[in-house]
Amino acid sequence: MRKLIAAINMTLDGFCDHTAVTPSDELHEHFNELLRSGDTLIYGRTTYQLMESYWPALVKDPSGNKSMDDFALLIENIQKIVYSRTLENVKWKNSILKHEISKEEILALKQQSGKHILVGSPSLFVAFTQLGLVDEYQLVVHPVILGNGLILFKNITDRFDLRLLKTKTFGSGAVALYYEPRTK
Repeated sequence: MRKLIAAINMTLDGFCDHTAVTPSDELHEHFNELLRSGDTLIYGRTTYQLMESYWPALVKDPSGNKSMDDFALLIENIQKIVYSRTLENVKWKNSILKHEISKEEILALKQQSGKHILVGSPSLFVAFTQLGLVDEYQLVVHPVILGNGLILFKNITDRFDLRLLKTKTFGSGAVALYYEPRTK
């Protein structure tokens, strides 16, 4: 069975904002490794539009920064599933649009052969957590206190116990925390 991994950057005070942290080469390499371990990436509309507005241009006109350019190629070529009730189509390479989350559909996807399934949107963290679909969380906590913004686990009303698998510390002071649900 394929593993569904929910991975994201966040601030020390629990907010998700891709613009609040400055990714280092080391951090890009970390996420490059994660993308290489998967073959499907699932986004919600907001994160999809943010990523789609930046990375394809870098594929066409590389920056010269190896870790960023590698990330751009990896994210360009991975299969992407986008969940949105408002988008009518998606144009980024290897992207398909779905309007409703189906637990049965995700469970069937997990049963297929292949690499990991990666989730990178705060709204889907919540939805997939509540549906019991997440096999592993990879939270990269940055040494930033933002004070406001989008709370990662907003609207979670039930308790979910996790087990720490490992940690990874970056030169920037960010720490990757790897967790799995205790029920697994």
